[in-house]
Amino acid sequence: MSLFPDNPSQNNIIELRGIGQSYDGGNNFIIKNLDFMIEDKPDQGQFVVILGMSGAGKSTILRYIANLQQPTEGTVMVKGKQVSSAERVSMVFQQYSSLPWMTVLENVALALRYQGVAKSEREDRAMELIKMVGLEGHEGKFAQYPTLSGGQLQRVAIARSLLANPEILLMDEPFGALDIRTRLQMQDLLTSIWHKFQSTIIFVTHDISEAVYLADDIYIMKAQPSRFVEHIPVDLPLVRDRMVKRDPRYTAMVHKVEDAMMSVAEMTD
Repeated sequence: MSLFPDNPSQNNIIELRGIGQSYDGGNNFIIKNLDFMIEDKPDQGQFVVILGMSGAGKSTILRYIANLQQPTEGTVMVKGKQVSSAERVSMVFQQYSSLPWMTVLENVALALRYQGVAKSEREDRAMELIKMVGLEGHEGKFAQYPTLSGGQLQRVAIARSLLANPEILLMDEPFGALDIRTRLQMQDLLTSIWHKFQSTIIFVTHDISEAVYLADDIYIMKAQPSRFVEHIPVDLPLVRDRMVKRDPRYTAMVHKVEDAMMSVAEMTD
């Protein structure tokens, strides 16, 4: 049974249909018959987390949506248009992606610069995001380590992505290299951003407790060949803070996802 049944009345903000990926001319497929549909929920958005073992293709899914890679077969659509003609979707990587020869302000405003927005306007709009992600006072610093910490550099990347397109945000293990205190702070920042912009966020992580805390839907991938095999709606309040982690429902959800991950790890075609 498909995890993503067709529904003509449902408007999907993201659709991947019949996706296959081969790197040897079609003799072997590392992804096969993969479908992935995310419903558009105006005035709410969605926070979708993708889990799976290493090599399952989680990051590849994000690259398809961001138009950084094209599948061998199948269709990728964003807001009803094929990604080649869709508006650019921003992606936040685990590795720091800011341009180190530019300031924080210049990095955040970069997308508007390429769009031809006047300097005064793009800097005003960039400063709004810089303040929101807690970087006010750092806007004139070069966006490089150790001038900025790892958490601050990821805040730069998030602000830049939001300014480019606040409707959809792709995140590929963005907190994986951060210390635990900074990681928890970034989780809370991300939930506040989600509710402020009602964004559709697709987030890849290996951390099950992080997935349960952030997501309203979790999808699990298997490999060989890769496809989605499990969908777990997260039964927690939509608006959360760290007190949610003391809720027995949170602990139960973590255990449920752990069990599902172990079952998927043992699955073979």
